[in-house]
Amino acid sequence: MENFIVSARKYRPASFDMVIGQDSITHTLKSAIRNNHLAQAYLFCGPRGVGKTTCARIFAKTINCINLGSNAEACNECESCHSFNTMRSFNIHELDAASNNKVEDIRSLNDQVRIPPQIGKYSIYIIDEVHMLSASAFNAFLKTLEEPPAHAIFILATTEKHKIIPTILSRCQIFDFNRIRIEDIVRRLSFVAASEGITAEEEALHVIAQKADGAMRDALSIFDQIVSLSGKTIKYTDVIENLNVLDYEYYFKIVDAALTGDVSTVFMTFNEVLEKGFDGHNFISGLNSHFRDLLVCKDESTLILLEATPSVRQRFLQQTVKCRVDFIFRALETGSNCELSYKSSKNQRLHVELSLIRLCRLSGDMAESVEKKKPDLNQVENPESEITLPSKSEVIRHDAATSNNNVIKTDIAPHKLEPVIPKITKSFSIKDAIAEDTDSFTGKRDKDEVTAHPVHTEPKTEFTPATFDHAWKEFLVKINGEGTRIVSMFKSIIPEIAGDEKIKIHLSNADQKDTFVLQYKHMLKAFLESKFDVNDLDIESAVDIATHEEILYTDEQKCNYLFGKYPALKDIKKVFNLDIS
Repeated sequence: MENFIVSARKYRPASFDMVIGQDSITHTLKSAIRNNHLAQAYLFCGPRGVGKTTCARIFAKTINCINLGSNAEACNECESCHSFNTMRSFNIHELDAASNNKVEDIRSLNDQVRIPPQIGKYSIYIIDEVHMLSASAFNAFLKTLEEPPAHAIFILATTEKHKIIPTILSRCQIFDFNRIRIEDIVRRLSFVAASEGITAEEEALHVIAQKADGAMRDALSIFDQIVSLSGKTIKYTDVIENLNVLDYEYYFKIVDAALTGDVSTVFMTFNEVLEKGFDGHNFISGLNSHFRDLLVCKDESTLILLEATPSVRQRFLQQTVKCRVDFIFRALETGSNCELSYKSSKNQRLHVELSLIRLCRLSGDMAESVEKKKPDLNQVENPESEITLPSKSEVIRHDAATSNNNVIKTDIAPHKLEPVIPKITKSFSIKDAIAEDTDSFTGKRDKDEVTAHPVHTEPKTEFTPATFDHAWKEFLVKINGEGTRIVSMFKSIIPEIAGDEKIKIHLSNADQKDTFVLQYKHMLKAFLESKFDVNDLDIESAVDIATHEEILYTDEQKCNYLFGKYPALKDIKKVFNLDIS
């Protein structure tokens, strides 16, 4: 029985032209070989399974080839290439830094570097997982890496470039390998399947490529796993069942049901997903990806971002026609919020179901908003109809005419009229907002309202100490609802008439002054001007530095006062861990 060789080894690229998805890197390396412009050290970094070690071996084999071709590829016929292909080359040395990460291992390598190559011009040292070297090993390797012999070339490979010290990075030419695109992986899997005599559906290979997450080695390993299950025929259903991947048909079905508001179908579909053993978090994550794909299908310029087979791409294009852009935006927002708070939810199934209900309501809510904005076509077609709705300007003119005792005749029945609130067109003003608060406090009304509905106002009195004292007591009654602290503050205030139209307010501290000036000064002024016949009342606030004991208002001040008078209270607070409240 012939020994089985995994596809990742059997179909490992043997030349630069066979490397998948790293065209820019292979082109640069071939140009360096062709121009004899080789560096002393290279660093290949990137995710797993993207070809770092493979490119290092091909590069090492090519630079020692005796009969180098015009395309900078190894001939595979000379003694150097033959010894490399049979794994008996003494010029190419591989070191696993994960298991040889001590100082002694690097010192042994430094001694080995001095030996010149037997065949060819260079001795190449490939150090894989170089980030696993210890700090002492890195320091021992620095001098050799900086000034190696002319025949020595180092190729370092790592998946975690950030763990390599900067002094090593500065001595290397760095090549960043990218994740391999899904299209490239599918193309390579099709080649492997054809070479092995295996019939594979394109959608099945596409699912394998998506599961590999940009790693060619992982894709080939998954391919071997599916072949072991399915034999010579790979079907889409076998792949999603074996890899535990949720079929995209569920997402298409849920979106179609959500567009029609069919909550029952959505719930039953989600229940079927759970019965198949899929996690709710993976389901909502996949649904968000589905809406993302619908969004990129809305614009031809972003259609290239959709990674799907032609048949699935056509399904997306058909469904995206039914979806409004704002529906997709709101669906993405709903799904994203559900995914973020999924793990913190105690009833995770209900959490997902509530999000699906919101998803079903989106189309209905948007339809209602569109219906409200939609003009009445009957009114446009029949302007002479008996019943017509008035415009805002007509309502405003009607109110103005009524206030001037002028009656405007209209055919609109009184019960057909609905109150219309005219839109405020002027910009927001702090001064106007303060004036509105003042009017609300003093009982003033809008000028038009006063004209239309006249109210009885009290006559203004003369400003005297006696009348001011009476008005001050009325003002204290009006602020009873402002809170205990404010009421206490005003009770401690000593007002003084400093002139005909001038009042001086004596306060106990700066905090009281700030509170009075910012919040209550304009209220007091408006209240007094409504009571007295004055033109421009001047209210001045001042803080009195009293010689008597300071009056306490805040809880902290009261506590400090009591602690000073009764020191034992401080110990009681500390022992029982009491709060100031």
